[in-house]
Amino acid sequence: MNPRQLKTFLAVIRHGNLTRAAAEINLAQSSLSDQIQALEEELGAELFLRSRQGVVPTPAGAALKAYAEEILALNDEAKGAVRAAAGNAEQSISVGTLETIAAERLAPWLSLFGKQNPGLGLKVKIGGSGELLAQLQAGLIDVAFTFDRGQRDQRFAMHRVSSEPLVLIAGSHLQARPPESLAALSTAPFIATETGCVYRHLFETAFAEAGVPAAPIVTEADSIATIIRLVASGAGYALVPALAVGPSAARGDVIELPWPGEPPTAALVMMWRRRRVQPPALALLLQSASDEFMPVRPTGARLRHAG
Repeated sequence: MNPRQLKTFLAVIRHGNLTRAAAEINLAQSSLSDQIQALEEELGAELFLRSRQGVVPTPAGAALKAYAEEILALNDEAKGAVRAAAGNAEQSISVGTLETIAAERLAPWLSLFGKQNPGLGLKVKIGGSGELLAQLQAGLIDVAFTFDRGQRDQRFAMHRVSSEPLVLIAGSHLQARPPESLAALSTAPFIATETGCVYRHLFETAFAEAGVPAAPIVTEADSIATIIRLVASGAGYALVPALAVGPSAARGDVIELPWPGEPPTAALVMMWRRRRVQPPALALLLQSASDEFMPVRPTGARLRHAG
């Protein structure tokens, strides 16, 4: 197996079509087929099932996919490490995170990390939780900061950074009363992110753990900042990380209502790919996170409590 064959193999996986895969990697379709055939002969297994609808990986092809991604990522890291050691390239590291975490929790620490390591390039990429995991798996980011969904993947290492409280908020002008129970709250209109987002998962989990049906979602929005503004405008209630509410609390736009029962929390974690050899830049960042990431209160004004 060589890197070129593995890149060709992954292109076919992505597209499920030989013609589109060949176009992506600038190969004639016959050359692409030759590479796949050579890879199958070397491994002694058929990697794809071909039909008029396209191609799909066999169980053997599905098994190879994760290894191919890891081999190519390690190959790129090795080249980068050699260039950096030879003084031919600047070391850099890419951090992926949710927008709220970046603004409220990571900015002070990343600023400190940059000052402590002036020769190290730093990139911050914002994305959704699913997008971050896909980028981490593909080697597009080195480490991801997100909220834990309880899903475990042996390809990734995980470290818990902090436990972040979630708060129930309503528009301050509604003069909403504290809910007597979760059952009463389950009929209230809520604003949340779309299904599949980690924030939506936290919302549904808070009700599920109490054995109560989740409240109806009247509006979906793709950012916590937008959800808070909708709540401030009177569109409904929301369950959001406390660290995101500071600016709206300062304006008096929203109030915090006591959660009926054990207050829900979310585990903020950092994740990175397991490797036999850890890139020096990533090792520096992981050590800094362990040394410097101290629990902090949400910035901005404290929320005004109802009742």
